[in-house]
Amino acid sequence: MIVVAGESLIDLVPQGTGALAPLSPRLGGGPYNTAVALGRLGARTSFCSRVSTDGFGEALVDGLRAAGVDTSLVQRGPEPTTLAVAALGADGSAGYGFYAQGSADRLFELPAAPLPSGVRALALGTCSLVLEPGASAYEALLRREAGRGLFTLIDPNIRAGLIPDPDAYRARFRSWLPYVSLLKLSQEDAAWLGGSVREWLAAGPAAVVLTRGAEGMTVRTRGGAVVDAAAVRGEVADTIGAGDTVNAALLHRLSAHGALSAQAVAALGTAAWTDTLAFAARAAAITCSRPGADPPYATELAP
Repeated sequence: MIVVAGESLIDLVPQGTGALAPLSPRLGGGPYNTAVALGRLGARTSFCSRVSTDGFGEALVDGLRAAGVDTSLVQRGPEPTTLAVAALGADGSAGYGFYAQGSADRLFELPAAPLPSGVRALALGTCSLVLEPGASAYEALLRREAGRGLFTLIDPNIRAGLIPDPDAYRARFRSWLPYVSLLKLSQEDAAWLGGSVREWLAAGPAAVVLTRGAEGMTVRTRGGAVVDAAAVRGEVADTIGAGDTVNAALLHRLSAHGALSAQAVAALGTAAWTDTLAFAARAAAITCSRPGADPPYATELAP
């Protein structure tokens, strides 16, 4: 089983142009989208978070169950669901404004018991690693489970407007690296964080996957391998959830290659990485072709 930990929220996506264009609510949040994408791909997946008991929260839990995602690690609370108001660029890229004060997902608490023995990987990222007090609980989960030898993926998915002290966050990010097996980030995230892939690999991860939008993606491993994959061209409705879909596709395909361990990822050959990145690119292209975070099902990616 793969556990995805982090926030769920409601994306409010403009339907049309102008400041007062109608907003359509969509299920979202980086970790939530990753969990749903994994479930749709057929991976045994569990979501670890705190979700509101309001109407939006019920819809989020229903979305997990519809994707086949286990919800036994989901905490519930009466506080409101976080809202993210999306602003879409001409190329479909999305920026966000957040309404997260006092929301349920910020009050996540570290589970008292370690994750179940059948768990093979843990994925975290986005707002949940920024907004306190939950951020410290997710960080403690990362450190505890990595210390037990669990494979871990982090996608920082930077939302700069939520980070009051960028230098402090950058230092915190570097402190996570010894506990990370696979680091995945966009080129925009990499530029904002500073540093280099070489420095990050030296600090802990077995591999770093860098996504470059329409230019594709690249993996660099601790062993010195470099593998590129082209983006899959097609119609773009928006890019909401594309990076989250990449996270899920990477984990799903690495699992198929028997590579959900830091040692296996570091040793993975060029052919397996080429296959894994190509699979992730195809999955992301399908998500981009549809409005909102709507990742593909396994049948849509069948040869």
